Amino acid sequence: MGNPKRENSMSKKSAKSGLVYSTDSGRMCPNCGQPLDRCACSQKSAPPQGDGIVRVSRESKGRKGKPVSLISGVALAEPALKELARELKQKCGSGGTINNGVIEIQGDHRDLLVGLLKEKGYQVKKAGG
Repeated sequence: MGNPKRENSMSKKSAKSGLVYSTDSGRMCPNCGQPLDRCACSQKSAPPQGDGIVRVSRESKGRKGKPVSLISGVALAEPALKELARELKQKCGSGGTINNGVIEIQGDHRDLLVGLLKEKGYQVKKAGG
């Protein structure tokens, strides 16, 4: 007889994990348990709605004093937002990421980003100090 706590945690883990791969339907989504081509998790809803103004700001909090340019208010779906972020990072010559619909680009590139986004037809404002 084993430890009841251990057996209980094992049964919870195996019940939650579910099927990972099947030769019938291929890879399975770990969240919803459906095949990846029918996964409801990956189908995102409509892009976030904003006031139509893209805001470019600078922040250094929590980054050991290193500045980051933040671009918020871009009403694009996830794939298009990733493509825009990739293009902006290339133009700035630096790295970055997307967090919660906000594009973060390493370094203070606000002036360059405002110009690039205006060329693309966005209504842009510099936000912050």
